[in-house]
Amino acid sequence: MTRFDLRRTASFGLVAACLALVACGSTTNLKVEESTRITKGQELTDLLKARELGALSDSEYQALRARIMRRSQ
Repeated sequence: MTRFDLRRTASFGLVAACLALVACGSTTNLKVEESTRITKGQELTDLLKARELGALSDSEYQALRARIMRRSQ
């Protein structure tokens, strides 16, 4: 083996080792956390829309509205 071949082989080995280390250090796992806060006002608006569309009776609307109003913010 010539000196040139040894350098080329060593260079190839070094590049392969670097690529292997980079691959081991990378990750494809991504964790996304999101917090959603809905205000009482938005809940009451949505509740009213549901009653107007006929999804809730008046008694269901009143019961759910009272429950929302009793909760702390």
